[in-house]
Amino acid sequence: MLSDMSLFQIYGAMARHAAESQKTSAENLARANEPGFKAVEIESFSDFMQRNGPSIEQIDFNQSFQQSLSKGAASPNGNTVSVEQEVFRSAEASNQHQMALTVYTKSIEMMRLALGRRN
Repeated sequence: MLSDMSLFQIYGAMARHAAESQKTSAENLARANEPGFKAVEIESFSDFMQRNGPSIEQIDFNQSFQQSLSKGAASPNGNTVSVEQEVFRSAEASNQHQMALTVYTKSIEMMRLALGRRN
C-alpha cells in the first residue's frame, strides 16, 4: 500500500538519486590522478522529474539517472576532476540523502499517528 503512494516513491527516488550522486563523486575522486580521465556527473533530481513526465502519476521512479561529462578545465595530464567540486558534491549528496530519509520517516510517523498508533 505505502509503496504505491507517489509521495513515498518520490522520497525513495530522492534517496536513490543522492546515493547515485555520492557514488559518482566517489568514483571521480578515486580517479582524480588518472591521466585523461573525464569526470562524470548525474542530472539533478528536478531534471530527472521533468524528463520523465509532465505529472507525478506518469513518472517511472525506477528509471536510471542520466550521466554527462562534467564541465571544467582539464589539468595538464587531461584529467577533468576537480577535487574541490567533488567534495562539495559529495557533501551536498549526503545532505540530500539525510533530508529524503527524514521526510520519509516523518511522513510514516504522521500516518501512524493519524491511524491512532504511536509506534
